[in-house]
Amino acid sequence: MSPRRLAINRLRDRVPLDVAAIDRFVTRYGSPIVEGERATFLWRGEADGVSVRHRVVGLPDPLPMKRLPETDLFAVTTVLPEGSRVEYQIEVRRGETYERFDDPLNPRLAHSPLGSSSVCAAVGYRVPDWVQPDPEARPGRLLEEVVRSKALRRDQPVQVYLPARFIEAIRYPLLIVHDGGDYLGYTAMKTVLDNLIHRLDVAPLVVAFVPPRDRLKEYPNYAPHARFIARELVPWLSGRLPLRDTPEARCLMGSSFGGIASLSTAVRYPDLFGSLLLESASLVFTDIGFEHGGGPHFDPVVKFVNRYRAKPTRPVDRIAMTCGVYEPLITPNRSMVPVFREAGMAVHYTEARDGHNWENWRDRLGELLSWLFPGPQKFVYE
Repeated sequence: MSPRRLAINRLRDRVPLDVAAIDRFVTRYGSPIVEGERATFLWRGEADGVSVRHRVVGLPDPLPMKRLPETDLFAVTTVLPEGSRVEYQIEVRRGETYERFDDPLNPRLAHSPLGSSSVCAAVGYRVPDWVQPDPEARPGRLLEEVVRSKALRRDQPVQVYLPARFIEAIRYPLLIVHDGGDYLGYTAMKTVLDNLIHRLDVAPLVVAFVPPRDRLKEYPNYAPHARFIARELVPWLSGRLPLRDTPEARCLMGSSFGGIASLSTAVRYPDLFGSLLLESASLVFTDIGFEHGGGPHFDPVVKFVNRYRAKPTRPVDRIAMTCGVYEPLITPNRSMVPVFREAGMAVHYTEARDGHNWENWRDRLGELLSWLFPGPQKFVYE
């Protein structure tokens, strides 16, 4: 039996292809139309050119759409392997004017500090069930705190998560999260922690969510930031909360530039932290010369990573890493895994068919947090 033809091709074969037929088609399917390992994006209207804009390594960007003859419907079909998740927008050209916006035929959106994007989910992709509030899970608390920092020369806000059933008589592990406000806002991390702890997948822990003021300056191997984290924030938290006073009970976490902030802080203060959680870390390096293509903000990143690769150290015992296969950082992240392992660290590395975005990082939290801070459930079933 031959495979079923794509819906857009069946529409093209219809004669005549009138407005009513297109109305019915768009109403039935919306956009994108996911069929097996193919996704068809649609846009309807008058324009001189229409494209799908995205950041998927391996696909043309822009991905031009073609008008169906004598209609106002534009379409393009591309490959979308099982389990993929892609964020995109539509770009319309009228004369010399370009306009970019979310797909009006797709209600599914993702959000970030840069705005919203439409989401295309392939066959096999599912939002983890522990992302949504669970009425059975008792909620932890978020405390609004301010730490006076001599290193940063300012008052630094910090949100501190205390797990449900927090007891002063118990000592807890500590997780420090870079871009803390974004993790709370765009990965629903408080809800994720509540659910994973409730399900016994993750041990109860204290989490400090730390926002930057100027992340492009403070995160790429910036001595004052590292000093704040290691010499001010950790002692401040330890003096106020019942925390375990051992390196293996402390973890630094971050995504993108936040991953570099986590690694460089641990390198500057070895043996203070026992583990790192790095999501799509900006581990950009050069093997020859200094041209890295990332712009001037990446200069201190490349300098740091090049120096580390030339003389790897073992600042922590364990690293949990993830990266999306559709983002430019996949090659440097893959390349750093053996470097970390050869330096003597245990590395749990995972990839996803996704890009450089917050929902990708959200979806990996269950696996990575349960590896670093396994709850009772892990010991029962593993």
